[in-house]
Amino acid sequence: MPNTDLVEKDTDVAITSSLPTAPTDFKSSDESACENCHQPIYGPFCAQCGQKAESTLKYFWVVIMHLLDDIFSFDSRASRTILPLIIRPGFLTNEYIAGRRVHYVPPLRLYLFISIVFFITLQFIVTSENNNILNINDNKTVISDIKEHIDLLEGKQLSLKQNHTENQENTEGTERLLAITHQLATLSTFIIDLNKDYTVTENKALIDMTRRLVSLELEKIDDEPLSDKDKDRYDLLITNIAKVKNGESIDEIDKVVTFGNNKDVSISFDFLSEDSNKKLAVFAETLTNKAQKAFNSDTTPLVQEAISKLPQLMFILLPIFACLLKIMFLFSKRLYMEHLTVALHSHSFIFITILLVQLLDIFDNYSETKIPFLSGTVQFAASALMIWMPIYLFLMQKRVYKQGYFFTFLKFTFIGSAYMLLIILTGVIAFIWGLTDI
Repeated sequence: MPNTDLVEKDTDVAITSSLPTAPTDFKSSDESACENCHQPIYGPFCAQCGQKAESTLKYFWVVIMHLLDDIFSFDSRASRTILPLIIRPGFLTNEYIAGRRVHYVPPLRLYLFISIVFFITLQFIVTSENNNILNINDNKTVISDIKEHIDLLEGKQLSLKQNHTENQENTEGTERLLAITHQLATLSTFIIDLNKDYTVTENKALIDMTRRLVSLELEKIDDEPLSDKDKDRYDLLITNIAKVKNGESIDEIDKVVTFGNNKDVSISFDFLSEDSNKKLAVFAETLTNKAQKAFNSDTTPLVQEAISKLPQLMFILLPIFACLLKIMFLFSKRLYMEHLTVALHSHSFIFITILLVQLLDIFDNYSETKIPFLSGTVQFAASALMIWMPIYLFLMQKRVYKQGYFFTFLKFTFIGSAYMLLIILTGVIAFIWGLTDI
């Protein structure tokens, strides 16, 4: 008969040896006791109640860093994720689908981080009053065109003055000389107005209307006849600029945007009731008036509102794009979440590439005056990134779905065309949504 006492002792020893033991340097004190249940703690969590041993009372900057880490995974994974995202099409998606995920930022976190940075930067670049690059560049171009015409007119003026000295009885030449002198004075006034500080609210409407007036004025100088509509616009712009300088309210210039589907610019649908069509007409008229006011004065508030709607709309567009991929690659036996991963990585790449192009454009504007020898290189880098974008997305679909180049190209073309329509629709919705909030 086996010795049962010996067996029980051996079993007790085995069980005891398998239990966790306290660290040799553990000392029972208040610091190593759980603050919740006051039981001894032998690790990062309390074995009795599960509370974390580490105190939640920390310096504020430590809390912020932990919060950023939880949301965006600001650790070594970021450096291992961003570079492949830009230069290795499909690599991150294939790694994630294959289950090799611990070394990279998860697709959703990556998209959230990049999209937040992208849209904040986009709004800053497009609408910032202190750095309104688009308007500054446009003004430089317009002013350069005006100066070229001034040089041409001064040459004609000098020639007419010489002819007038020789033949003072030439009435036609005198009238032409007076007209050129008037045009030179007008163009000089345009330059003064365009050089005003665009960041000053009162100057925005004046500069925007002056730029529109310049295009019409240059057509007149080039002896191109203005249409009746352009003549009316020209006269109204002259009147409105004078009113702005006098601090008066301005009149409508054009019906820039209308939301009607009928010949009389009203809106109605047969499937709606009469009351619903009336409400829709009132809503459309309100939007039209807001759009008219925005385009005839300062468009900055509208642009700000429209851009602020894009993050929500793009987040809705993601699953729709994934559905499009699911339909086009129906026989690839991919799960919907795999297509959604492709959509997340694709959009993350698009956003970060456009962001880099924007930053390069800003640097290019700076380098033109400060470090001109770098200007060409910066422009080349920005162009290369724009060319790389469609190539990257094509190669990504090729490597993820593993189909031939021909079928991948056909599907890529169709998906790209459908997606551009979705982007246009998203832009229209953002525009209308923005109008409702200004």
